[in-house]
Amino acid sequence: MSTLPATGPHADNAVPKRRRSTDPVGIVSFIALVVTTFLMLLPLFFMVSTSLKSKKEMLKFPPTFLPESWQWSNYKEIFDTLSFGTMYMNSLIIGVLTVIGTLLSSALAAYGFARYRGKGSNTWFLLMLSTMMLPYPAIMIPQFILFSKLNWIDTFLPLIVPAFFGSAYNIFLLRQFFSTLPEELFDAGRIDGCSEFRMWRQIALPLSGPALATVAIFAFIYSWNDLLTPVLYLSSTEKFTLPVGMASLTSSRFRIPPWHLLMVASVLAMLPIVTLFAIAQKRFVEGIVLTGIK
Repeated sequence: MSTLPATGPHADNAVPKRRRSTDPVGIVSFIALVVTTFLMLLPLFFMVSTSLKSKKEMLKFPPTFLPESWQWSNYKEIFDTLSFGTMYMNSLIIGVLTVIGTLLSSALAAYGFARYRGKGSNTWFLLMLSTMMLPYPAIMIPQFILFSKLNWIDTFLPLIVPAFFGSAYNIFLLRQFFSTLPEELFDAGRIDGCSEFRMWRQIALPLSGPALATVAIFAFIYSWNDLLTPVLYLSSTEKFTLPVGMASLTSSRFRIPPWHLLMVASVLAMLPIVTLFAIAQKRFVEGIVLTGIK
C-alpha cells in the first residue's frame, strides 16, 4: 500500500535531506585546469616581465621574475632603435588587405564548389586540394621569377596579390560550411528572382559568420607572422614588416642581442592578434545556420 507524501508545515522534515557529495573527478579536473592555465600563462608573464627589465638585469642568472626597477622607457626605446611605427603600419596594411583578398576569393570559389555539382566538379575540387601538398620551397623560385618579370620586387604586391587568388585550405573550409546550408533558402531566393551572386552575398555570407571569422583570423595571423616572404621581396628599410624588424634585433650588428627590446616588440606585436580574436571569438559559437532556418 503506497503512502502519500506528507503535506503541511512539517513536510520538509518528513523527507530527509540529501547531502551534496563531493565529486573527486571534478576536483581533480579543476586542479588540472588551474595548473594548465598557469603553465600556459607563464611564458606570457615572463615576456611582459622581461620587457620591463633593464639590459643589465636581463642578463642576470638566475633570472628574476619581477623587474627590480620597472623600465617603462623600453617601450619608447624600441621606436628609437627601429622604425617600429613604420614596420607596424606596414604589417597592418598587408594583413588587412590579405584578409580582404582571402575572404573574397576563397568564399567565391567555395560557393561555386558547394552549389554547382556538375560532371567533374569533384575531380577539380580534389585537384585543388592536392595543391596543399606542394611545399612552398617548390614554388618559391618560380614565383620570384614571375614577380621580378612584373617589376613587383620591393613592393607590397607579392605579399598581397596572391591572397586574391584563394587558398586551398580556406576554400575547403568554406565549401564544407556552404554545403550545410539548407537548399530551401536558395530555392526561396530563386523564386524572388535573386541571381547567384546576390544569393552568395545576401544568403550564404550572412549565414557563414563563424567560418568567415575563422578564415579571417587564420589569414591575418599567417600574414602578421610571415617572415620568409617579406625577406624575399622587400629590400627597402621603410617597407620592412614587423617580423623582419624583430629578426634584425638578433643580427650580428648587436654584440649582445637586446632581448628586452625583443620582448617589448613581442608584446606590442601580440596586441592585434588578441584584439582580433576578442572581437571574432563569438562568431565561433553562434548558431547562424539554425537562425537562418528560423
